[in-house]
Amino acid sequence: MSDLCKRLQNVGEAGVYRLNCAPDDLRKSAAECGYVVFEANLADARGKGEVLAELARVIAAPDWFGHNWDALADALGDLSWKAAPGYVLVLHGEATGEEMLNDILDATVSFWKLQDKPFWVFFA
Repeated sequence: MSDLCKRLQNVGEAGVYRLNCAPDDLRKSAAECGYVVFEANLADARGKGEVLAELARVIAAPDWFGHNWDALADALGDLSWKAAPGYVLVLHGEATGEEMLNDILDATVSFWKLQDKPFWVFFA
């Protein structure tokens, strides 16, 4: 087991970070852990609607997804359609002016910690 995989399994360290390794290394280590990796390109997203659409696309959100912040929080706190021992969300670019997204990501990490399941977010 790689060192990165061991680190990804540490629920206590899960959080929102800047990616400081090669994306391929992260993908390999997450796969080694059996985690689902979601990768979103927010660099071209203009406003809330496009950010939500991109995130809904990458997590393969179910039909009930309402394309609002509450729906995103609900979907990230469910993920039953992508059951896994842990999750990694890689966000390429940043959603300028979308502070609510950061709050939702922090809350999602906290929720999954309570489930004893790591949820990692990396800004690449």
